[in-house]
Amino acid sequence: MRVLLDTHLLLWSVASSRRLPKEARSVILDAANEVFYSAASVWEVAINSALGRRDFKVNPTVLVRALAQSGFSELPVTAAHAVRVAALPTIHRDPFDRLLVAQSLAEPMTLLTNDAVLVRYGPLVQLV
Repeated sequence: MRVLLDTHLLLWSVASSRRLPKEARSVILDAANEVFYSAASVWEVAINSALGRRDFKVNPTVLVRALAQSGFSELPVTAAHAVRVAALPTIHRDPFDRLLVAQSLAEPMTLLTNDAVLVRYGPLVQLV
């Protein structure tokens, strides 16, 4: 299975945080799965870290180094992903989450998230 991690799951995974749900950890550790992170998640971390948000106290440069060691594959943001955002219903207002949903639909791949609102976008969005 091809899996895209939402930003919080990505941060918790790289930090080996106890906040990472067991179900997500199992999916990530399953060698049969290919795990991706979006360039949009790194962008989100960079912006929110610079704004001083407490849930994003991460140095983006350190994060990128950790991601290089993680075994995860980077998913660039493409024009096709950006266009797909325009077709999404306005279930969720966060532009980064909307882009992650659009990427999962366009690729296609399963988006793992801890945001219950996002599952309303369909079966490719899985709550853990």
